[in-house]
Amino acid sequence: MHQFTETESPVEKSNFGIPLALRYTAYRAYWFGLLASVSGFQMFRVGQGWLIYEITGNPWSLGLVGAANAIPGIFFNLFGGVFADRLDKRRLIMFTQLTTGSLVFLLATLTLLDVVEAWHVLVVAFLAGGVEAFDNPARQALYPHLIDRKAMISAVAMNSVIWQGTRIIAPGIAGILIDLINTQSALYISGIGFVVLAVVMGRLKIPAIPRGALGNPLQDIKEGLKFIKVHSVFSFLISMTFFNSFFGMAYVMLMPIFAVDILDVGAKGQGLLLGMSGAGALVNTLYIGARGSVPHRGLAIIAGAVLFGLAVAAFALTAEYVGSLSLAMGLMFIMGIFNSLYMISIQSSLQIMVPDRMRGRVMGFYGMTWSIMPLGGLQASALTSIWNAPIAIAAGGLSVAAFALGTSLFNSTVRNLSSNLSPIIDEAPQDTALEPAVQKDD
Repeated sequence: MHQFTETESPVEKSNFGIPLALRYTAYRAYWFGLLASVSGFQMFRVGQGWLIYEITGNPWSLGLVGAANAIPGIFFNLFGGVFADRLDKRRLIMFTQLTTGSLVFLLATLTLLDVVEAWHVLVVAFLAGGVEAFDNPARQALYPHLIDRKAMISAVAMNSVIWQGTRIIAPGIAGILIDLINTQSALYISGIGFVVLAVVMGRLKIPAIPRGALGNPLQDIKEGLKFIKVHSVFSFLISMTFFNSFFGMAYVMLMPIFAVDILDVGAKGQGLLLGMSGAGALVNTLYIGARGSVPHRGLAIIAGAVLFGLAVAAFALTAEYVGSLSLAMGLMFIMGIFNSLYMISIQSSLQIMVPDRMRGRVMGFYGMTWSIMPLGGLQASALTSIWNAPIAIAAGGLSVAAFALGTSLFNSTVRNLSSNLSPIIDEAPQDTALEPAVQKDD
């Protein structure tokens, strides 16, 4: 695989405005399969939340479902990374997608037969979260082998387009299906999405990828953590993701307080606010995906994090002291732009620099930081009980900005990331299987 650094040459322009990553046949097939799977995932989240609230009538049950899904990810992502480095990634993704689809079909069938209970929903959420902990590192470790490194930013951005776009559209589709037909119809259709990606992976032709985790799983995890510790740039980038999930994104969990108690705009207003955040992220992600590059990567990460954190604080405080829905929506749009800027820059930098044999474990640890997002809501709720929601959310945003600024002052590698952006040489022994030959359309 060609090793590319941003200092070598500018990324080539794609024909007819098509993002560079989508010009690779294998990645394009994977991308459409991922679109179906993530759409199913978003619909599943809506369906299970609606279902358990319908059964219990208790808002607390919604938090329990979120925790049931998140806890396995926190504990099993590191093991998922080891398996991604150890096993055939394509087959592992097939297995995880079919397993998740089967769990969703099971929940839909229990609902259809009118025998579903709250504990069924919680168990399925827990098991699906556990499977996801193995699925996500495998996907993160696979798709860089479907492209050249020069298309990495475009590929990361196009992956993000799926998450941002489906976050806006898929829940609406699920809601319409639940309203017009029933809950199980939304669940059955969401389950089909997982099967689609499994079928795509079954048809995808990928030559053997080197396997890097060859020892005891615990030793492999220890090796991955040591690698991250030794190379401080990985520690910084993953820590940035942690601060983003735990502090920066806590506003999502407390949004009902802003919509109902502070801005007095109800559920419709809450949808508008979260939709504006998703729209800002989607617009910027599409731009980055088409452009295929982020100039001055290190500064983009630092500036994006600082401006995102300040925008979060501004949203929280102006909602309390100004009370304007229009201003709040504008700030949410800005938050989406800057959040996507630095998160795409972080993930693409990790993917470019990590050695192939360590990719699953590093990206598994990276993915674990996203699983703690519900816990970020808990810390914000705790601060809310001491002060109030705007102060709690503003403090989280300022924490993100302060961490980015503080670290950049003492870490020149981060500030000069663009000039240092190349795969880190890893001399450890590994399998000798050939890397895949990527295929790009003419």
